[in-house]
Amino acid sequence: MKLTGAYGCSEHMAVLLRRGDQLRFLIFSAIGFVFFFFLFTKREHIPTPIDKVRSWQKPVQQDLPVPVNHNTDGFALDAGDGGNYASEEVPSSPSSLPHTNYLASTEEETTIPSTSLASDPSVSVSAHAYGFTVFDKLYLRNGTFFVVTKDVKSMPPRGRILSKGGLEELSDEPATDEDLQFISPSQAKEYLGEFATVVKDTSVIISDPAQFLGHYYHFWGEVVIGAWRVYSTLGLGVLGLDHLPLPSRWIMPFLNDDSGWRDQAGINGPLMRLAFPGSAMEEAGQWRDWKKSGITVVFERSMIVNRVSAHKSPLGSVWPKMISGTMNVTAPTGFWEPLRSALTRNLFGYVPEVKPDGKPLVPPFKGNSVSKPIVTYISRQRTGRRLTDESHQGLVAALRELEEEGICTVRIPILENLSLRDQLAEVASSTILVGVHGNGLTHQLWMPPSLRSAVFEIVMPPGYIFDYEILARNMGHKHYMVRNDSMLTFAPGDWFRGFDVPEGFHGDQIPVQGPFVADLIRKRLTQPDAEVKA
Repeated sequence: MKLTGAYGCSEHMAVLLRRGDQLRFLIFSAIGFVFFFFLFTKREHIPTPIDKVRSWQKPVQQDLPVPVNHNTDGFALDAGDGGNYASEEVPSSPSSLPHTNYLASTEEETTIPSTSLASDPSVSVSAHAYGFTVFDKLYLRNGTFFVVTKDVKSMPPRGRILSKGGLEELSDEPATDEDLQFISPSQAKEYLGEFATVVKDTSVIISDPAQFLGHYYHFWGEVVIGAWRVYSTLGLGVLGLDHLPLPSRWIMPFLNDDSGWRDQAGINGPLMRLAFPGSAMEEAGQWRDWKKSGITVVFERSMIVNRVSAHKSPLGSVWPKMISGTMNVTAPTGFWEPLRSALTRNLFGYVPEVKPDGKPLVPPFKGNSVSKPIVTYISRQRTGRRLTDESHQGLVAALRELEEEGICTVRIPILENLSLRDQLAEVASSTILVGVHGNGLTHQLWMPPSLRSAVFEIVMPPGYIFDYEILARNMGHKHYMVRNDSMLTFAPGDWFRGFDVPEGFHGDQIPVQGPFVADLIRKRLTQPDAEVKA
């Protein structure tokens, strides 16, 4: 009986122990669950750059956001193209919820973003120049832009942003409240309602009529390059230019259809598809849709481009061109390279480059030596503005002599006979571009910048005009204005005073001394690296 009793007691104790183990297991499991739940769901969230950009937006099913503080340091009225604006140094980026609509409070303030230089954080560069202004949270209702700000003086004057819209031709008529209004956050609900539909990412709004947009030079050499130079200032910070997203849409509200921005040669459209393959091109139809809907929209990030306002820049007296005001904007070195790289990579499958000695690295066309620099002479002998026959023949002979000397390879394309791909292939690995003043010289946008890259523009003497000189400055090419047997060129920081369009400038009797041009090219391609002038 004792044995049985002892056995029974032992069995009872074992049961109790098993129950105790189970209880301890449950207790420790509960503690572990709480620990890991806290670790993964309750820990402090460190906001990322994307969180900062998106923090002011909420999906439609959520409550409206609490306003975020975006201070401005004030607009320097005498700065010409400047002023300091405080905003996050974060470019917008595609949302992780691309198919979700977002709403935002209309009391969110509009800002002009600025970036602190990576090399000197005490220096801040704002994304604004006359006629080219980047906004974060710019509102639109019934065709009118609204800037919501507590301090109107912190913003550029309306005339530096845009002119009167909806006109068939450019006019100095100033913008009115129908075009752009500055309102305070306390007025926002009255003017805009309680919420706005968010148009995400970056939108470029070209507030111009069709008068100049349907031209290769005026569209690409002024609108696009000016917009990109100002926009690229947001790549000056620690994130760098490579992290700056391409615009998601280009909006032209005063063009009835795409014929207003497509040029006769059919260049503008394909180049936009190559450089911005994911960007939408929108005209007045979409703009009218927004107006008819009666809603308020807010552009997450946008740029207003306006030709009339751009020409009001004080620098217009130096370079009488649309992008004159952007020339005083601190842009990253090689700011154009992301677009040149995108376009040529999409077209050729790689990005053509040129070595410091001027020799190309695998040009994008066959049957050409890659062991010598390429000099491309764009002949205009089938157009209205051209050289005399004698001058043309003399120039060709002088360039061929350079080729015979082994200094370079010379190519003389007739661009109007070539496909667009072949046109760009001619210049995409060139080191020297030669031609009479004309649209073909806009192709220098796709010529690689290098130590010896240069543009030789031939004009009727004593003419001087800035169209392609200002492009060369932006691209990093040396520019020579050739006037028969003389030339003008300027170092960085110096320039021609005024401009001169003499009789015959657009005619068919333009003279040039071929040997003179060849001597300039010979020197450019053969002098020691240390002697090559920028």
